[in-house]
Amino acid sequence: MAYKIGTDVGGTFTDFLLADDDGNFEVYKTLTTPEDPSIGVLNGLKEMADAKKLPVVDFIRLVDIIVHGTTVTTNAALTGNGAKTGLLTTAGFRDTLQMRRGIREQQYNNKYEAPVPLVPRELRCPVKERVSVKGKRVKKLDRDSLLECLRMFKDEQIEALAVCFLHAYNNSINENEAKKIIQEYLPDVYLTLSSDLLPQIRFYDRLSTTTLNSYVGPILKNYIMQLMHRLNENEFRGILLIMQSNGGVTSPGNAIKNAVSTMLSGPSAGPVAGMAYAETHNYRDCITIDMGGTSFDVALVKDRKPLVITNGKINRYLTAVPMVDIHTIGAGGGSIGWLDEMGLLRIGPKSAGANPGPSCYGLGGTEPTCTDANLILGYINKDYFLGGKMALDYNHAYKVIEEKLAKPLRTSAAEASAGMFQIINANMADGIREVSVKKGYDPREFPLVVAGGAGPIHAGMIALELEIPTILIPRESSIFCATGMLLSDLRHDYVRSYNSLLTNKSLEPMEILFNKMKNEGEQQLLTEGIFHENIRHYFSTDMRYVGQYHEINVGISEEDLKNGRLKKISSRFHQTHDRLYGYSLKDENASMEIVNLRVSSLGITSKPGLQQRAFRAATGRNSVKSERKVYLPESKSFELIEVWDGDRLEDGIVINGPAIVEQVNTTIFVPAQYKLIPDRYSNFLMQLIT
Repeated sequence: MAYKIGTDVGGTFTDFLLADDDGNFEVYKTLTTPEDPSIGVLNGLKEMADAKKLPVVDFIRLVDIIVHGTTVTTNAALTGNGAKTGLLTTAGFRDTLQMRRGIREQQYNNKYEAPVPLVPRELRCPVKERVSVKGKRVKKLDRDSLLECLRMFKDEQIEALAVCFLHAYNNSINENEAKKIIQEYLPDVYLTLSSDLLPQIRFYDRLSTTTLNSYVGPILKNYIMQLMHRLNENEFRGILLIMQSNGGVTSPGNAIKNAVSTMLSGPSAGPVAGMAYAETHNYRDCITIDMGGTSFDVALVKDRKPLVITNGKINRYLTAVPMVDIHTIGAGGGSIGWLDEMGLLRIGPKSAGANPGPSCYGLGGTEPTCTDANLILGYINKDYFLGGKMALDYNHAYKVIEEKLAKPLRTSAAEASAGMFQIINANMADGIREVSVKKGYDPREFPLVVAGGAGPIHAGMIALELEIPTILIPRESSIFCATGMLLSDLRHDYVRSYNSLLTNKSLEPMEILFNKMKNEGEQQLLTEGIFHENIRHYFSTDMRYVGQYHEINVGISEEDLKNGRLKKISSRFHQTHDRLYGYSLKDENASMEIVNLRVSSLGITSKPGLQQRAFRAATGRNSVKSERKVYLPESKSFELIEVWDGDRLEDGIVINGPAIVEQVNTTIFVPAQYKLIPDRYSNFLMQLIT
């Protein structure tokens, strides 16, 4: 028997999906170990080995592939605990990193302060060199000024170095010459060249992304090397792949080199899994939500592809590498309830995390969290959390909510808990609007695919607020991203700036550049063991109307280029612009220009299928476990409702709300307005009763 493992290191739990050759899935969870996340990964592997009654070394030998998602780079950027980084840039542009784009993020906030630059001014060193906007080398690299900077960096004992010269995207000769000298003088320093990482126009975007890559690179390198060391110690002989922010996977070496591409390593697998589950009911689109211990992640999938952006921000630091458009807010099971200066109840974004965790965990937590509120409201069974592996302390949770929230609000602990439940649901509904309504999509037209240990408790009320009629809850919802990792393909993204009006004359040079990037992607995937017939390439271009400042991405087929289908390309741009901004200039025959060309190269991998599952032997009422009092939002009171065993339901059973459905790894709350139906894959469809 051979195994494949997807593992996602979250803020509270490290999730695992174990798939065997027969298509069987098994779910495992261990507490995350923030001091060294690789320990939590090994703990999970040991738990799997115990379940198979094998020594851990013998079990790991049977594992062919491990696909790993990590929050290491994200946490480094969020906490400011990245590597000590130096920056080499063109003389005269030393302060661009601090000046940013020169536009305040909060235009009308006079107290707004930009984030502290990742590289302090004393470690930003100007170098005499210059390349023109057209790519001509105007001034050769001044070796003396470079060596002066390197001596300073050596004295400062920097760990990483970013090199970003003006217009290097058009001619990288000076950056490449600098690289040779740096590698001789500072051979052990983690190095990023902007022309290697992001050869595209817009100096600040390239500068910020390059700097961020160097800032988190050594952290990711140390972590991956530690993980590989622990796996090798246990005689792992399979393939380790790392999840990227673009929704694809890559080799550890490539992830280390392009560390910034892992900033959304874990959450980016969610939309991949969501689409796989949605397709079992013939949907081409979906909205995925993932409510974990610390955060709530939401993404939109259209035409089987997650929306991808190239202007994302991590802790307000801009990154221009492609990443799945995931909107994240601080709303998870560990989100803390608190009172603001006006005495109003709030919840999040601060979280109790994995240590100490919610108060009910009994691990030292003293703050009221979402999980504590769900326990008080009856949505969670204190004796069946994680299938009974972890007993919850109801009395401690009640006391904390009463002391910290209820008494100051002059209400009961139950009413305070209900307030927390209502507020966090409203926050999450707003998160869904960010990726749907604000992008020109109606959320009512998309099924909601729900993930996370806490997601199915809240999904019904979120959908009710947004009038979403269909909710799909996968059986692996509690380890959703880990599932998505096993369903992901290898992916590499390439970009070249190409500023030109969109005319027939511009298509031939575009085709040449596209083919160069295509060949680069093909060679990379072939070296990673992907067969030629399993390689796919997707072309797109960043376009705008002449005179606009921002551009939008539009897909282009190879046939469009070869056959000179200018009208088809321009029509697609007009349609996309109209959807995003509510208007187009098609009737005015406005001129359009190209800014960047992009190629995404995919290596299609073998994936475990979502097999039809046989339900355990149970009929109708035999699946009812018990009854318990649960808070019902519509009546604002506790009522006795049925609790069903989600692991024993049959295909065809219909559960009308209100009801609770308990599984080992999650609990589903079915509001009165919905009905729940198990499908042939052991997933659950929650549908609005009409």
